[in-house]
Amino acid sequence: VETFIYRLRVLMSTHLVKINMEALRPLDTLNESRGKQVLVELKNGKTFIGKLKAFDIHINTVLEDAQEHVDGVVKRSLGTTFLRGDTIVFISVA
Repeated sequence: VETFIYRLRVLMSTHLVKINMEALRPLDTLNESRGKQVLVELKNGKTFIGKLKAFDIHINTVLEDAQEHVDGVVKRSLGTTFLRGDTIVFISVA
C-alpha cells in the first residue's frame, strides 16, 4: 500500500508540474505569437487584425499594420494601434 501511495504521489506531482507549465504560463503562448498576424476581438464586438508587436502583464497590446474588421471586411486601416487589455475578449493567431 505504501509503495502504491508513493507511486501515486510521484505520478500526481509529475502530472501537476506538466499542467503548471502549460496552464499557468499563457503569456508564454502569447509571447510565441509576437511578430505574427493576430486577430483580437474586443468586448464591444470590434475585431482587429495586425502583427503583434508588444504586450504587458495586463494584456495591453500593440499591433502594427492594424486593421479594424466588420463582418470580415476591412472597415479602416489604423497602422500602429494600442488596445487596452481589459477590453480584449480573445487573441488568436490569424
